[in-house]
Amino acid sequence: MALRLWASSAANALKISGTGARAAAPAFSISRYFSTVLDGLKYTSSHEWVKNEGAVATVGITDHAQGHLGEVVFVELPDPGTKVSAGGSFGNVESVKATSDVNSPISGEVVEVNSKLSETPGLINTSPYEDGWMIKVKPSSPAEADGLLDAAKYTKHCEEEDAH
Repeated sequence: MALRLWASSAANALKISGTGARAAAPAFSISRYFSTVLDGLKYTSSHEWVKNEGAVATVGITDHAQGHLGEVVFVELPDPGTKVSAGGSFGNVESVKATSDVNSPISGEVVEVNSKLSETPGLINTSPYEDGWMIKVKPSSPAEADGLLDAAKYTKHCEEEDAH
C-alpha cells in the first residue's frame, strides 16, 4: 500500500506545512497534512493498522493508505476461518487509481469480516479506523503486535516516505 499520497503532493505544491495541523490535533490523534494517525493502534510500514481487543484484533488500512488510493470502489476479503500470516496478503482494495494488496499485521485466524464493505467500500475512505475496518483476527501470537509501529513511529515513517 505504498502508493504516493495525492494530498501530500498537493500539500507540497501548495507549500502547506504539517506544523499547524499537528499543533491543533486532538490529544487522541496525530494529524499529518490530511491524514490522521490514532494513538492506541499499532501500524505496519505497508499502512495497515491493528487494534488489540482482548482475544480478537481488528485490522484495517490507515487513513494515509486510503488517501493514497483515492476513492475505494471494491474490497476483496477472506472468508471467516481463513488463516492469515503477519506480512502476508489477505485481500485487496480496488480504487479508481489502483488495486493494492492488503497485508495482515499479525498471524491468526479470521473470525469476522466487515460485510458492510461489500455494499459500501467507501467506508474505508470516510471512516478507516471505525466503520471501514476489514477483518477481525484471533491472534495466534498476540506478542507479534509488540513489534509493530506506534502512532509516533508510524507518523515519522509516513513523513519520510512522502519526502522521497
